[in-house]
Amino acid sequence: MTITISSSFQLAIIDMLILLVSIQPSDGSEISINMSKTGLLHVGKDLPLQTTVLDISQNSISALQTADVQSLSNLRILIISHNTIRYLDFSVFKYNQELEYLDVSHNELWKISCHPSVNFKHLDLSFNAFDALPICKQFGNMSQLKFLGLSASQLQKSSVQPIAHLNISKVLLVLGDHYRVKEEPDVLRDFNTESLHIVFPSKNEFSFLLDVAASPAASLELSNINCVLHENESSFFLNVLSKLRKNPRLSNFTLHNIETTSKSFLRILQLVWPSTIEYFSISNVNVQGPLDFIDFNYSNTCIKALSINQFCSSTLSLSQGSIYEILSNMNIQNFTVSRTRMIHMLCPLQISPFLHLDFSNNLLTDTTFQNCGTLTALKTFNLQRNQLKDLTNLIHMTTKMKSLQQLDASQNSLRNDENEVDCSWTGSLLNLNLSSNALTDSVFRCLPPKVKVLDLHNSRITAIPKDVTHLEALQELNVALNSLADLPGCGPFSSLSLLIIEHNAVSHPSARFFQSCQKITSIKAGSNPFHCTCELREFIKSMGQLSSEVAEGWPDSYKCAYPEGYNRTLLKDFHVSQLSCNIALLMVTIGATVLLVAASMTCLCVYLDVPWYLRMVCQWTQARHRARNIPLVELQRNLQFHAFISYSGHDSAWVKSELVPNLEKEDIQICLHERDFVPGKSIVENIINCIEKSYKSIFVLSPNFVQSEWCHYELYFAHHNLFHEGSNNLILILLEPIPHYSIPNSYHKLKTLMARRTYLEWPKEKTKHGLFWANLRAVINVKLMEQTKDIDHTQD
Repeated sequence: MTITISSSFQLAIIDMLILLVSIQPSDGSEISINMSKTGLLHVGKDLPLQTTVLDISQNSISALQTADVQSLSNLRILIISHNTIRYLDFSVFKYNQELEYLDVSHNELWKISCHPSVNFKHLDLSFNAFDALPICKQFGNMSQLKFLGLSASQLQKSSVQPIAHLNISKVLLVLGDHYRVKEEPDVLRDFNTESLHIVFPSKNEFSFLLDVAASPAASLELSNINCVLHENESSFFLNVLSKLRKNPRLSNFTLHNIETTSKSFLRILQLVWPSTIEYFSISNVNVQGPLDFIDFNYSNTCIKALSINQFCSSTLSLSQGSIYEILSNMNIQNFTVSRTRMIHMLCPLQISPFLHLDFSNNLLTDTTFQNCGTLTALKTFNLQRNQLKDLTNLIHMTTKMKSLQQLDASQNSLRNDENEVDCSWTGSLLNLNLSSNALTDSVFRCLPPKVKVLDLHNSRITAIPKDVTHLEALQELNVALNSLADLPGCGPFSSLSLLIIEHNAVSHPSARFFQSCQKITSIKAGSNPFHCTCELREFIKSMGQLSSEVAEGWPDSYKCAYPEGYNRTLLKDFHVSQLSCNIALLMVTIGATVLLVAASMTCLCVYLDVPWYLRMVCQWTQARHRARNIPLVELQRNLQFHAFISYSGHDSAWVKSELVPNLEKEDIQICLHERDFVPGKSIVENIINCIEKSYKSIFVLSPNFVQSEWCHYELYFAHHNLFHEGSNNLILILLEPIPHYSIPNSYHKLKTLMARRTYLEWPKEKTKHGLFWANLRAVINVKLMEQTKDIDHTQD
């Protein structure tokens, strides 16, 4: 059985979705299983026992057994359409007491067996191979039945009797290809339904005696109407329409999939016009033959809305003025002509009652309704998806539409003139959609002054000029999918409450937006290439303080695009310190830190006496260097000692307990006056002799030293030897500090030496003693040449 099914199938899906919404469980425990288009040969055995919705449509299932579904006690919705089932016994559902929705349409059913326990809300048996109507007497017990889909090749009133008492919301009746014409014509009278949809065989010319006017339905849809008339032929379908207009209950009439002539098409319109029908819809129309002019009678109509969708013709062009004239002068409030390839529409000859016009998805150009002054009542005008190119012409078109409140000219090829000075929009326009056009930024300089809702998304806008039209009434602005670099301020838009600016080039949105836009109740600014830097902190803070109803898409659609390290990081997870963002504060902090570190290092150095250590290390290095470079002539002197020590008797305790032991334990030969002076020689002679036989002369300086006359002599002779021999043989050890003023004038050489020469300071801290001795030993520890060790003790 081959039947055109697109409209009825869509309606069935819509009805199913409506029912799905209406029977959602309150406890949220619904489990939906979708196994459609999976190549099933039978129902799966491992379904969850809690399954409530099961979709196994569009498979190759040929039979349904009790065992297939008996374990699914919670099953409420079963969709098994588009399979190959030929026989169905409703007893298979005896264990499925919750089952309310059953769809077995588009199978090969020719027979069913009923069961008293089933009580469906939705039962679809349409598009099957039944000969007679598949209505059992048990159907009369389905008190909840709201939708019933049936198939049959013959109709008998007796078949309908079991359900005649039911008040069914909608009945879908599909007549098979072998539908017999000699049937009881008023069989439809017993279908007690509010909406009836009859699908006629698509291959046959409409020549049925079925009296559709007998149906009590208030809404009637007829699909697959083939009434191609040749000249002087009558039409069964036109006769049906003649009866329909006498039905006082019928208010909604739809024709779908019509094959007819242009002449019959206009006759259909004329027959329906003076009826009780209020809503008339024609879709998917294919017309043949030329159009003859007819004098259309508009009187005595109840039609409130006429819709013509998908009009196709190989010979008829809607550019013909006769049909444009008929359509433009219709005395109705709502008129839709969509997907008809219409290229023009005439201005009504007199003041038109049109309130709502929908001319979307056509080929209308800028000449449409130019200088038209008869559409003064028009409130809503849809010109979406046409061939409009000039925004100026669109503006002029609206000038005389004094009641126009809503205009949709989206998805055209509109361009605006940046130098346009005539901005004569109708003053009544409140809702304007110019999205998906080729506009520029200057469009903001020419907008309807009272517009409340403005849609400019995907319109190639890069910025909102500062000298824009002040739109005090604007409440909703959609500028998504453009190239805007920042959020617009609300200076020109003082009433703005909703802003959509997602998918732009906003990288550093200013937080001042929230200060200027106090009335914002919803903002969508996600999916922008945000630069996560210091400048973004205030914006992130402001967004985070908004509720989810105001900040739509926050935080999931707000992500960093730069720098690379933060790419795709949510803005709410981007954190940067106040210090790193405030240059002045950062410089002050760095300066303070440097000063603090310097002060700390200075204190540490003072505490640890680092300068002393450095000085001692330097002296030790220099001493080692000098020791390696001692001239041979100096070593050839008759040296017997490494050092001669000159000190005050008051400091002898330190010399004997510290100085001498620490030097001699390293095999350093020390000359002391009380131990090494030759008896019988004068003190001066011994001093001179010891100084000459010693590599270095060590002077232990202290306040006691400057008070000793012999110490002064020893220093004098050593200093004299310094200049005479040209050697650097003096070592000064400062045992205790000597105030400069306490040095007698007679010690001018000592003053000079202490001012010009480096001396070793005896550290009080024991931790420094090791470095002191190492430094001193490095200065005097040289290898003395082999020589006579005997000391001449004979006095001259």
